[in-house]
Amino acid sequence: MRTTTLGTTEVRVTELSFGAAGIGNLFRPVTDEAAFAAVEAAWDAGVRTFDTAPHYGLGLSERRLGAALRDRDRDTYTVSTKVGRLLEPNPEGGRGDDLAHGFAVPGTHRRVWDFSRDGVLRSLEGSLDRLGLDRVDIALLHDPDHHAEQALTEAYPALERLRGEGVVKAIGIGVNQCALPARFLRETDIDVVLLAGRYTLLEQEGLAEVLPEAAARGRRVIVGGVFNSGLLTDPKPGAMYDYAPAPVDVLDRALRMKAVTERHGVPLRAAALRFPFGHPAVASVLSGARSAEEVRDTVDQLRRTMPAAVWDGLRAEGLLPPHVPVPAATPVEETDRPKGESWG
Repeated sequence: MRTTTLGTTEVRVTELSFGAAGIGNLFRPVTDEAAFAAVEAAWDAGVRTFDTAPHYGLGLSERRLGAALRDRDRDTYTVSTKVGRLLEPNPEGGRGDDLAHGFAVPGTHRRVWDFSRDGVLRSLEGSLDRLGLDRVDIALLHDPDHHAEQALTEAYPALERLRGEGVVKAIGIGVNQCALPARFLRETDIDVVLLAGRYTLLEQEGLAEVLPEAAARGRRVIVGGVFNSGLLTDPKPGAMYDYAPAPVDVLDRALRMKAVTERHGVPLRAAALRFPFGHPAVASVLSGARSAEEVRDTVDQLRRTMPAAVWDGLRAEGLLPPHVPVPAATPVEETDRPKGESWG
C-alpha cells in the first residue's frame, strides 16, 4: 500500500488510514473481539496509519486501538489522536449513556472543551495512558470551530513546542469545515489537515481554499468522510448525509452517480474512495470500520481498477464539475505495501 510523507516531517501515512471511531462504539456497540479483528484486518491489508481521539467512545477507541497494536513494532505504524476535549469523571456518577454524543458507551465521563496549553498537555497525557504508548505521531486540534482564537493562540503554540521537542512528530487540525483549516494553513506551520466530508464526490468545497493552500505550502491533507455519512455507500431513501437523512435532491444526485459508476462496472463506494486522490495535496483517505469484513471490503474497493470512463461519465452527466481533478486510471498495486524496515 502506497505511503506519503507529511510535509517536512518524517511521518508517513498509508494511502488508506484506519478510522477508529467505529471501534469506540459509534452509534452501536462493538465487541472487543470485533474491534481487535478490524484492526488486525487493516494491518494484514497493509494499513499502517490509525486515527483515534478521546472523544470516540469516551476513550474506548483509544484503549482498544492501543491494545490491538501493543505487540507491533512501534516504528512500523503511525498513530494520530486529537486534543481539545478533556475527559472528566461524570459528576452524576456515570448513570445513563453517551448516545447523545453518538457513542453507545456508559456515561462515565463528560467532555470538557479545552484548547489551553494545559489542556493540550493533559489531553495528550490521557491519550498516551489509554493507548498504552510512549508517543503519538500526529496530534490534531479537534473541531475547534467555536474556540478558534484559543486554538490559534494557546493550543497551536503548545503543539508547535511539543513538535519541536520531539514529543509529537506532526501537528495539524481535524474539522468538518473549510474556513478554519484554510486559516491555519495561512497563519501557522501545521503539517496536515484532516478534512472530513468536504472533499467528496458529492461536494468539493475543500477545493476552493484548503487543498490549494496545502499544495502551495507543501502540506498534506487526509480526507475523511468520503461517503458523506454513508450516502455514497448505498444511496436509498432514508440514507444519511452529514449525520442527517439525505435531502431529496442530494439523494437523487447520489443515485445518478451510482447509475454512472455501475454502468462501467464500478461500485459507487469504490469511486468515492478513489476520488480524493485526484488532488496532489491528498495523502490518505481515512475510512472508519467496526469489523474485519468492513475493512476487507474497503480495501477491495480501493484496489479496484478505475477506468477513466467513470470520471468522464460523471462529467458528461453534469455530476462532476469539469475543473475538479480526478485520479489517474490506475489500480493500487499490492506490491506497494510498505515494508516494516522503511518506517523511521
